[in-house]
Amino acid sequence: MKTDRQHAIETAGFLKPHIKGAPPIGFLTGTGLSGTLDDLEPRASFNYSDLPNFPVSTVESHRGKLIYGLLSGRPLLMMQGRFHLYEGYSPEEVAFPIRVMQELGVKILILTNAAGGINLNFSAGDIMIIRDHINLTGKNPLAGPNEEAWGLRFPDMSRVYDPALADLARTIASRQQAPVQAGVYAGLLGPSLETPAETRFLKLIGADAVGFSTVMEAVAGVHAGMKILGISLITNINDPDHPEKTTLESVLKTAENSLKPLSRLLSGMISSLPEEPA
Repeated sequence: MKTDRQHAIETAGFLKPHIKGAPPIGFLTGTGLSGTLDDLEPRASFNYSDLPNFPVSTVESHRGKLIYGLLSGRPLLMMQGRFHLYEGYSPEEVAFPIRVMQELGVKILILTNAAGGINLNFSAGDIMIIRDHINLTGKNPLAGPNEEAWGLRFPDMSRVYDPALADLARTIASRQQAPVQAGVYAGLLGPSLETPAETRFLKLIGADAVGFSTVMEAVAGVHAGMKILGISLITNINDPDHPEKTTLESVLKTAENSLKPLSRLLSGMISSLPEEPA
């Protein structure tokens, strides 16, 4: 039986003939955000279903495409849609695309998601730079035998999200006169949304936003030695004292309305990255 790394090497080998060199930047979009980076110049595009060993997105609004292209001349791998634990995928399967990126030489990882706001100072449509996360899924993609070629057995998690990348994002947002928030993201298993009591608990332990993704990929990215930027698009506000029903349709509508400012921010930031990340 092949190991996860052997599978990742096989998938990376399939992609390498279509990719010029090692793309330094990997970008992964969340729910309703597949249209981000509309100024990306595609050079190659693949359906997830056509990639060997790759999972397939089952959630509406996740296009299920991997695109290699250029943005302001910078090579970029963009995943339009991700995988979630609540779909029935294992932590290793959720993190598998990050391992493929690792084998391809990605050094900077940009993770985006749609999240519910817990901080009542936030508003729907706000962009939040993730400064830390809380893993409440009960899962970890590093459980089991460690793959030494991928990283340390016990990776340090004191700086999951790179401060320099976060500072650059804030600088670009300021230039664009686009207000951004910063906060802590709580990752849950899902798919059921939070009860008011759970929302109070999340607020009590320091979460500013909550969702069902990002944490598995971030842990794998740290293990891989990548520099990570996390961005949450706040699609609704969870006020436990005045709870309101949340639907996928409303989340997608908010995401759609916020795509342009988010795209401008990310495009401006990627254009400002150094040519060769350290």
